Amino acid sequence: VIPFKTILNIAGKQTNLGFGLVALLTAGGEQIFSTAVFKCPCNDLNFIYGMVFLLVPALALLLLGYILNRKTWKLLTGLCQHRGKPLRCKKLVAAGMILFQISTTALVAPSSWIAVALLNGNYYECAMTGTNVSIYNKHVCREKNQEAQCEKELHRFPCGKGPQAVRDDVLLSLRAESQILGWLLITLMMVTNLLLTCVARCSSPISYLQLKFWKAYVHEENNLIDSYADKHAKALAERNLKSFFEKTPPENFITPSNRDWEKISSLYKFSTKDSYYSTLHQYKDLRASLYPPADMLFQH
Repeated sequence: VIPFKTILNIAGKQTNLGFGLVALLTAGGEQIFSTAVFKCPCNDLNFIYGMVFLLVPALALLLLGYILNRKTWKLLTGLCQHRGKPLRCKKLVAAGMILFQISTTALVAPSSWIAVALLNGNYYECAMTGTNVSIYNKHVCREKNQEAQCEKELHRFPCGKGPQAVRDDVLLSLRAESQILGWLLITLMMVTNLLLTCVARCSSPISYLQLKFWKAYVHEENNLIDSYADKHAKALAERNLKSFFEKTPPENFITPSNRDWEKISSLYKFSTKDSYYSTLHQYKDLRASLYPPADMLFQH
């Protein structure tokens, strides 16, 4: 989980590099998993067993992608407490866009797993030799010698059992089908990524260099707020413990209010009207304009 979270953090700053590392990490994991764990049962469980190995790890990676994405929790935290507040159409659209962005990131790993598994062909071979669908079995065994025996012993082929010539021919055809599907999925992923990137860049309200600056700023702010929050929490804990053990009144300690936390925790959408790069940036500048320093109040 830790390396996967690290890769997701890289993806947040360098999208293409991060997605590539996620794909490579997933591909390596699939190869190890296929070699060390997967053993086709060669009975009536072939289809279920093959599909479980093909799809369930992909589902787990998808859920992990949602769990490790900090935008997911920014979007969901406190959502159930706002039942009394009317949801505006703009907020719903913004939330939908954020959910779409989270999903595109989370789908990289499961799509890579399925694509690599299809190129490998083991899961597909096992699954499709146990379909128990007579029409498909006849399709697989058509124009083969001993066609009836082929259909009857199809589920045993992944274990090297059955007539060798027919078995090799059938498994070769299934592996070819699997690899074709794998390359089609990879092509679909690449084309979809290209189209989404083109649409996003085409509709971007800012220039290429400013967009790079914005991403760099968000990445640095996220890192700094984590470290600064840890230091602030440690200082507050030390202050409270010191007051408790030494039986002294607690020292004055300034900490953000609930409203402050709520304001900076919402997701931010860049606007060209204001040169703000995050909710924290926007909130502190707006607050400074509403509450100027005391020395400025007495200037003429």
